[in-house]
Amino acid sequence: MRFSRIFASRGSLGLTMAVGVLLAAAPSHGQTFDPRYPVCMHVYSGANGGGGDWYDCSFTALPQCRATASGRSASCDLNPYYPVNAPHPRHRRSGQHKGW
Repeated sequence: MRFSRIFASRGSLGLTMAVGVLLAAAPSHGQTFDPRYPVCMHVYSGANGGGGDWYDCSFTALPQCRATASGRSASCDLNPYYPVNAPHPRHRRSGQHKGW
């Protein structure tokens, strides 16, 4: 009787481990936008071979991306994950003069 309990617990442990390995090996879809660049090219390749859509976020400007996307099934968009820093207004302190 004791052996059946040991094998039952080992079986459930083995099943849990197998499910964990399968979930870890399954492809996951993380963030597809690289936050280091402000412009991304969305390439549509699903109809031409089943490759699916993908993003190339390695562009610093829209004209640069559009030149690369020219002639391809692709579009260029602003990267929604690019951190935009608002320009800070310059304040001049009173009493300070340049060149003194």
